[in-house]
Amino acid sequence: MDSTNVRMPFLDPSQDHISPFYLHPSDNPGMKLVSEKFNGIGYGDWKRSMLISLSAKNKLGFVDGSIEKPTDSNFLRAWERCNSMIISWILGVLDHNLARSVLYFGTAREIWVNLEERYGASSGTVLYALEQAINELEQGVDGISTFYTKIKRLWDQLDDVDPLPICQCTNCNCNIVQKMLKSQQDKRLVQFLMKHNDGFEVV
Repeated sequence: MDSTNVRMPFLDPSQDHISPFYLHPSDNPGMKLVSEKFNGIGYGDWKRSMLISLSAKNKLGFVDGSIEKPTDSNFLRAWERCNSMIISWILGVLDHNLARSVLYFGTAREIWVNLEERYGASSGTVLYALEQAINELEQGVDGISTFYTKIKRLWDQLDDVDPLPICQCTNCNCNIVQKMLKSQQDKRLVQFLMKHNDGFEVV
């Protein structure tokens, strides 16, 4: 028998557990992927939390553009179902006014890009606010661990809006990125130590 004439049964992608088109029975439009709604403040933290949740559900491709709308009718329905579900998830973790502003976008990707354009771009105002917050932060009555957590959170937000440049040279061996990272870490260590209470000077 010629195996080339054997038609393999079509596997519905929405039933394939490893497919990005698969939706678990517990997935529903009212599910909250992150604990706090985004209201225009702290976009970096919100975005990071959303990416982690979407990655865990194997749905990252719907917002990063790597899973495009298929033309094959066998996959189109599964894609549309997942796209609608992810739109519901995103709308569910935006405050009312923000949700209304992106309600009529047709894809989760379009919503994601719009939010990134509005809140993800580095701006002088955001950089100034973060640098000012770091400058004004003092240990006060906080323990070392609590104080470090506070300043580390500000550093992470600063890295998100003003990341270190990445060398694009082919076969580069100048290690400029590593050197810049080491310089940044040394400066932040000094910054952290200088903000300790007087009682920690000897230590």
